[in-house]
Amino acid sequence: MVNLGDLLLRYSFLIFMLHVIWSSNNKLVIADVSAIFIFGDSTVDVGTNNYLNGSLATANEPYYGIDYPHHTATGRFSNGFNPADYIARYLGNYKKSPSAFLALVQKTSTFKSSISRGVNFASGGSGILDDTGNRGFHNVVSLTRQIEQFQTVRGNITEILGDVKASKLIANAFYLISVGSNDFFDQFRYNYNISAAELIFDLTDTFANQLQNLYNLGARKFGIFGIPPIGCCPAIRAVTPGGACNETLNSYAQIFYNATFNLLQHFSSANPEMNFSLGNSFLMTKGVIDNAAASGFVEVKEACCGTGPFKGIDKCTQKSDLCKKRDEYLFWDRFHPTQKAAKMAALTLLYATGQEFVIPINFSTLATIQH
Repeated sequence: MVNLGDLLLRYSFLIFMLHVIWSSNNKLVIADVSAIFIFGDSTVDVGTNNYLNGSLATANEPYYGIDYPHHTATGRFSNGFNPADYIARYLGNYKKSPSAFLALVQKTSTFKSSISRGVNFASGGSGILDDTGNRGFHNVVSLTRQIEQFQTVRGNITEILGDVKASKLIANAFYLISVGSNDFFDQFRYNYNISAAELIFDLTDTFANQLQNLYNLGARKFGIFGIPPIGCCPAIRAVTPGGACNETLNSYAQIFYNATFNLLQHFSSANPEMNFSLGNSFLMTKGVIDNAAASGFVEVKEACCGTGPFKGIDKCTQKSDLCKKRDEYLFWDRFHPTQKAAKMAALTLLYATGQEFVIPINFSTLATIQH
C-alpha cells in the first residue's frame, strides 16, 4: 500500500522533471511508430465535429486556439494543442495529431496517401455507449462509429500496401483511446433510470466489445486514458453547493478505472500479442488539484475561459471572460485542460516510471513493442 505522503512526494518530483522538459525546446522523439490512430471524445478531438451537421459540440471559434499556431480555432477544445497532439509528437515524426477522418474524407484525391501515418477519429461529446452525447449535442460520432470508420481506413491501407505490409503496419501502430467521461456526464445531466452498477456494467461490456473489434481489425497496442476526476471540473463545481467537487461523479471515474484495468488484463490474456498501457488520469489530475503549487499551477478550480461561477456555465467564446496567464490554469474551459496541462499529462503517460500513473508499462515502452 503506497503512503499518500510518499505518493505526493513522488508526484512533486515527477512534476519538477516535467517542468524541465516543458522548458526545453528540444524535440523528444521516443519511438517512430508506423502510425497512430486516435479514438474518443473532446479530450483528443482535432475538429471532427466541424464536419457534422447540427453538432453543438464544437470548438471552431475564438478563443479556442488562441495559443495554437496563427491563433487559429481548429476544433480542438483547448487554447492550443491537446494531449493527442503531444502523444503523437513524441511517438515519432509528427508535428501534431493526425488529421480528423472526416476532414480527410473531404479530400478524395489525397485521402489514401494521408492515412498511412494515422488518423484521428475522436468526436467531442461522444462516449462508449452509442446514444451518449446525442441528446445534449445533437450529432456526435460514437466510439462504435469511429471503429467503423477505422475499418474503412484499414481497408484502404490494405489496397495501397497489400495484405502483408498493411497487417504489419496496423499491428505496429499505436492506438490512443480517451473516452468514457461523457457517458457519466449524461447520467448526471439527465438522470437516466439506471443504477450506477448497471451503468458501469454496460460501459465495461460495451467497451470490451469495441476493443475486441479493434483487435480483430489488427490493432495490438492500446494506450488508454482513464477518466479524470470529472466531479471537479468547473462545469460541475458551478452547479454544486459551495463549489465543491461532486464526489459521486468522482467515484464513478475511479470505479470505472478499476473495471477497465480488470477488463484489459483479461483482454490481453485472451488475445495473443495484445499489449496495453492504462493511464490513471484521475490520480494525475487530483494530485494537481490537491497540490497546485508543486504542480506549477496557480488556479486549479476555475476555468481560464467561460462565464458564471468558476467560468463553468457556458463554453468559451469571444464573449467569455478570458484569463491572461493561461499557463497558470489547469482548466482551459468548463471541461477541458489547458495546453500546458495537456502537455504535462502526455509526458507523464509517456515517461512515468512505477505504476502510480500508468500501468503496467508507460506509453513510450508500449510504443516500442514490435509485432
